[in-house]
This record gives sequence, C-alpha cells and structure tokens, in this order.
Amino acid sequence: MGKRGKTLHMGGKLLTLLQLILSAGLLIVIWNSSVLPMKYIIAAGVMMLALFGVTFGLQFLRNKIYITGIVLSVLISILLSIGIVYMLKADKLMKDVGGATYKTDNMIVVVKNDSPASNLLDAKGYRFGMQTAVDQENNRLMKEDIEKALGGEIKIEEYATLADEAEALLKGRIEAAIYNEAFAGIIDDAVEGYSDQVRILYQYGIDTEIEQEETNIEKPFHVYISGIDVDGPITTNSRSDVNIIMTVNPNTRKILLTTTPRDYYVPLPGVSGEQKDKLTHAGIYGVDVSMKTLEGIYGIDISYYARVNFTSLINIVDALGGVDVNSEYTFTTAHGGYEIQKGMNHMDGATALGFSRERYSFEAGDNQRGKNQEAVLTAILNKAMSPAILTNANQVIANVSDSVETNMTQEEMAKFINLQLSDSSAWSIESAAVTGTGDNQACFSSGDEILYVMNPNDESIQGVSQKMEQILEAK
Repeated sequence: MGKRGKTLHMGGKLLTLLQLILSAGLLIVIWNSSVLPMKYIIAAGVMMLALFGVTFGLQFLRNKIYITGIVLSVLISILLSIGIVYMLKADKLMKDVGGATYKTDNMIVVVKNDSPASNLLDAKGYRFGMQTAVDQENNRLMKEDIEKALGGEIKIEEYATLADEAEALLKGRIEAAIYNEAFAGIIDDAVEGYSDQVRILYQYGIDTEIEQEETNIEKPFHVYISGIDVDGPITTNSRSDVNIIMTVNPNTRKILLTTTPRDYYVPLPGVSGEQKDKLTHAGIYGVDVSMKTLEGIYGIDISYYARVNFTSLINIVDALGGVDVNSEYTFTTAHGGYEIQKGMNHMDGATALGFSRERYSFEAGDNQRGKNQEAVLTAILNKAMSPAILTNANQVIANVSDSVETNMTQEEMAKFINLQLSDSSAWSIESAAVTGTGDNQACFSSGDEILYVMNPNDESIQGVSQKMEQILEAK
C-alpha cells in the first residue's frame, strides 16, 4: 500500500471515530429531551453502533472498498449532525411555547386622530380620562407610570363606565383616555365607530404572575383551549371567543372536547363578585380567570391551558399541510368568502379560520359555531397525533411559537409525546356542547349597557359534567 493509501486509511478511521462521537451526541440529546421512549432509543443506539462497525471495519480492507466506507461515514455523520440540530431546535421551541407563567395587561393612552400630540411628552398638561368601574389596580399602576414619565401629577377626570370615558374623549371633554386595551372590544360595541376615531399614543405592559398547580401528564387531565380575538402578542389579556375544555385520559386514549358559548352569563370568580358577565369577558382579566370561571361552571379542576389567536390557527393548519374537516352544512363564510360543502372538506389555514368564525349562516348561531370549532380542533388533533407528524414537527412548532402559549412545560410536552409514541393506537375523540337561552342583561365589564347574553341550561351542564367524569375515571 502506498503512502497515499495509508493516509486515506488513517483519514477514514478518524472520520468513523467522528461518526461515533456524533452518534453518542445524538443519543445524549434524545435522552435529555425525554421525547422518545426507551425502546426507540435502544433501537437507535444499536443501529448507530452497527453502522459504525461497518464503516470502521471497511477501513481495514486492503482493496479500494474502504473508500466506500469513507463516503458512507461522511454521509452518516452529516445526517447525525442534522439530527442533533433538529432535536436541539425542537427542544428550544417547546421551551419557547411552553412554561407560560404570567399574563400581560397592555395599558394604553389614546387620543383622537386629530390630536397634535405625537408622543406622551406632548400630552403634558392634557386632561386624562379614567373609568372607575373595573380594573382599578392596573389603572393606578398606569397613572404612576405616566406621572413618572412626565415628571409630575396629571389631571384626571373620572367616569363611571368605559363608554362614558370614550364619549368624553370623542366630544373633547378630555384630551386623552387611559384604559386596558383588552376593553377595546367592549368600547367598540358601546360607541359606534370609536376605534376609527382614535389612535394609541402610549402603552405600558403590566405583567402578573399566574399561580401554577401541581400536575401529572400521565394521569387524566383537563386543558382549557382559549381562542382570543386579537392578532398581537399572545400573552396580552383579551376577550376569549373560543372556550373549549379538552378532557384527556392518556390511559384509555379518549378525549372529550366541550364547547361553552362565549356569551354564557356567569359570575367571574375573584373579579365580578355576585354580578354576572359574559364568559368571553373573563379573558380580559387573564386566562386564569377564564379557567376559574369554567371550573365553577362544571365543578372541575383545569390543569393546563393553551391560548391561540387568529394567526395561530392559520399557521398550525398550514404547517400540518391542511386538515380534513367535517361540516354539517353547506354555506359561504362571511370571513374570506370560502365555499364550504356539507360533509368532509380539505381546508388550508385561512379556510379553517373562516369556517371557525362563522355563525350568521346558521339558525343555531353561536352554538353551531362552537360545534364547527370542535370539528376543526378534532381534525387538527387527528393529524397532529399521527406518526407522520414527526416528519414536520419542528416546522409546526416553529410556525406557531409566537402565536401559541401554554403553561405545560417543555418536560411535560416531551413526556406526552413520549407516551404517544409508546402506544401508537388511535385516540377516540368525542364532542359535547352546553346550551342556553338568549337574553339581554347588564354585564359587570360593560357597566349599565345592556348586552346580549346566554343564560346557562343547568341540565345540559350537568350532562356534560357527567361525561367529563366518565372520561376521567375510565380505566
């Protein structure tokens, strides 16, 4: 063998040793992620060891077949490197999405569009409006922040309701208004054309820690899925238009999806006292208030939550390559004008969003919209829980990391994926929805204004509560 051949042999042996190191590195990363069951880790380890044995053994052959071993080793090392990067990225993305521990109140100062003020300093000397009905602690903190920024006390005009404050701004009785941006939808409902006449001059985020409960992903649990009505930062408090409880039993692989109408007329624990409000308004005060409200309705403990916005749904469905959704009716969506056929429809993200938001095409209105939202979620779960999801899991998580948040930790998500891979049998998904009767009542969050609400049907609540109990206790 010539000098060149000996050099190639030595280089080949070094390459295979690099391959061995990368194999060990990938196994360590997989082990630390806790995503794959032990049987898969062992199988992967055996396969990597066998590949190393082949490529390393070829380096001791005298004919030129050892060059094949070098090429194989290079290709395997590249794949191992990609695998390490993939697993590290997936681990980071799950940490970005999970482990939410706080909620954000985005307090704002608004002025009329024709105001000469271009920043907060320009508003020095302005009369600021502030409502006194709700959210007093955040109002106080916002006032302190403004006074700190302006270097002195500000003139405050107090109003009994948000609508009164908004009217005062539009009619020039004050030059600026202070309130929580989460209440913007309520103001728009009360004062026609309000949002088109004002602009945000200044904003200040107030973070509040959310109390966490002890959880165990291996035991049956409830997840609150909240669809908020904004496109901005997912941590910001906002009305919750979608309110679905996902009851999960990992042992029997059964899931119950329960929809509660957004207009359900109920007390908001720790917020409204004995006065009732719409369920959707609970989200204004934080996802924890929505969870406590639903816990009170059904007599349950909710361990986890996941919040999504309009952007989230589009990104999730598109990242999954579209989903197949069953529709009970043929109709055209008001949002986007998508043609929906009765029966199974393959939908991209935008179509799924239009389908989920539609209610005016149905006699049952919001109740049917809730069923449609469950149909979309069922389609997403069916596709996301199939083994094929592993091929584009990174893409799915990356696409939604900015528009989804959950208090489920990275470790808990990894454990759940591990459980899913350990038993690849199909999940059984059922749907349920509570009902009620329409009414017009005053709500805590909107002051004296009379709004459409839905009085809960106690019999339907009791029936759904029993279904939840059956799912949780099944062996």
